[in-house]
This record gives sequence, C-alpha cells and structure tokens, in this order.
Amino acid sequence: MKKALFQFSKWFVGILFIFSGLIKANDPLGFGYKLQEYFEVFHLSFLNGWATGIAVLLCVLEIVFGALLLLGIFRNFVVKGLLATIIFFTFLTFVSAAFKVVTSCGCFGDAIPLTPWQSFSKDIVLLILIIFIYLNKELIKPVTEKPGVQSALFTVVFTASLLFGTFTYNYLPIIDFLPYKVGSNIPENMRIPEGASVDEYLIMYDLKNKKTGETKTMSDKDYMSKEVWKDENWEVTGSPSRKLIKKGYEVKIKDLLITDASGTDYTKEIVENPYYNLVIVAYNLNETNEDAIAKMNALALNAAEQFNIRTVLLTSNSAQDAEKFSKRMKLFMEVFYADAVPLKSMVRANPGILLLKNGTIVNKWHYHGVPSFDELTAKYFGK
Repeated sequence: MKKALFQFSKWFVGILFIFSGLIKANDPLGFGYKLQEYFEVFHLSFLNGWATGIAVLLCVLEIVFGALLLLGIFRNFVVKGLLATIIFFTFLTFVSAAFKVVTSCGCFGDAIPLTPWQSFSKDIVLLILIIFIYLNKELIKPVTEKPGVQSALFTVVFTASLLFGTFTYNYLPIIDFLPYKVGSNIPENMRIPEGASVDEYLIMYDLKNKKTGETKTMSDKDYMSKEVWKDENWEVTGSPSRKLIKKGYEVKIKDLLITDASGTDYTKEIVENPYYNLVIVAYNLNETNEDAIAKMNALALNAAEQFNIRTVLLTSNSAQDAEKFSKRMKLFMEVFYADAVPLKSMVRANPGILLLKNGTIVNKWHYHGVPSFDELTAKYFGK
C-alpha cells in the first residue's frame, strides 16, 4: 500500500510539475508580468527588470525537478528542490488569497486560470504529497545507475527546457491562450452573445436592532419575505451593497479602449476595419526595440504606398512622450493610446505587430519574426 501510494505521489507530482513548467515556459513574458505583481506586493520592484529572466529560470526548475523525479536520478537534490519550491509557491498563494493582493497566481499561465484560494488548495495537496515523497525518498529508483548517463539525461532536460523558454520569449508562445490569438475576432470577443446569462446579484442590507444593538446582514429577499421591515426595532444602516450569487457570461476582451491624444474613442474604427490593416503594439516606448520600430515603419510606408493599407501604433505612454518618440523616429504611422494591460495581452513583444482584417486577427509576430514586405505581399496583400 505504501509503495502504491508513493508511486502515485511521484507520478502525480512529477507530471504536474512538468505540465506547470511547460505551460508557463510557453509564455515566459506573461509569467514575468505576473512576477512583477508579486514584486510590487513585497516591495521588490527593483527586480522588475529581471522578471522575465527569473520567470524562465523558475519554469526550467519546475520542468527539471518534475522530469528528474520521474527518472529517479539525483534524488536528494530533487526532493529538496521540490520541497523548497512548493513551500515558496504555497507561501505566495496564501498571501495572494488571504490579503487579495494578486487576483490570479499564474500557476498554469492563462491556460487554466485559478483563483488564489484554488491555487493555495492545489499547493497544499502538492505540499503533502512532496513531504510524503521526501520522507520516503529511498523508494525512488533511478532508470539507470550509470553516473555518465544520469548527467547526460540531466543536461538534455535542462537544455531542452531552457531553449524552449528562450524560443517562446523571442518568437511568441507556441500555443496562444489569450483572447487575441490568431483567428479570433476582436469585436466578437468584446460583446456578450445574445441570450447569454448575466451576473445575478442580491441586495444586502446592514440591519441594527435599536433596543439590543444587535447587528446582522440580510438579503433584500429575506428582508421582504420575513417582513423584517414591519418590525420597528430593526433599522437599515448605511448603504445597501450587492453580493454576486451567480456569475454570468464574461466577455473575453473587456478592457480595450483605443483613443487618440484628445481622448476620442477610436476602438471601433480600428478593430472593425474591413480591409487589411497593421497594428503595431509597443506598450512601453521607453523600453521598446527601436531598430524593430524603424523596420516596421518602413514596412508601413510600403504597405500604404502600394496597397493603401493603414498602420497604427498602439502604446500606453503619455501623448507627450509618444509625440516626441514619433518625431525622433520619423514615424509614418498614426499613434493611438490604450491601457498597458490589454496591449501586453495582444502580443507578447515590445514591439509586436498584428495583421487585422474586419476585426479578425489574421496573424501576428514578435519583432524578431516579422516577415518582409514581399512576403506579406505574396501571402496577404497581393491576393
């Protein structure tokens, strides 16, 4: 029975660590954004510049620990690493849940969003299983006893996971779990479908007994059905509040607002353009790759001159900073403004570029992988 439970624990923990590491390594920049939220909570904002590097390293460690556990090699190092890792993650998820400082832990990236309490519960289960593995580590049997082969296996796992995270950082996630993935329609993702369920709320009253001083909270339904309103001893204090009792349909894109420098809303005009149009996303102009911006600017000029294709630049910088940047870079494209959060979700690059047509994302690229004008013409513009 003990051996069976140990085998279950080993395979469950190993597979889950590999899966969690791969999901986050698929989008290391997104995981880095999540780490920055934690850095702000713990007043470690000086680490923000290292967030993506730390994110890649944590992903590699998760994959390596999970794989080595299943391979049964370097068991003392692995069980100690697993224990230290899960204690660290359990602490983070508890802080998130108890103090409501980070609304989503990012344990499985955007693939499987978890609430802080769900994440904490998951980590508690893992902590129990890992402690059991640690106390019975002598039951871990290696797939090979040869030190040279063990070292080779470790090198392969470590190198492969590091290369995977590096590749997705430089050329976008292999699988895009965000609402701005290729093939999705932005206007549709911003609307609630006809007939979809909506959020249901109860109106909550704070009541106080004039004679005893007793206080209680009651819903408007109970307040009316129990005819509390007839009892003169009870009075409503403060303002009524709303309590969500049933979550309705949630639009996939709810925070996208594109404006010009004066604040005029251009969202619909840009995302519903019926023709091919290029959207360059540089959420932070202070940190963007200027060589890439220059190449995209030349691409925009050619697209406009030969095919009358519109190109816009979206940024979260101030209008004053963006205007200075535009003049210095001699930008041909129009500049519009949006919040950094949706811009970071549009494309995991700074800058990145999206090809839209009638609101649908036809394709998108990291600045390292932007095709040439001739390639775009042959595949899209010239057809």
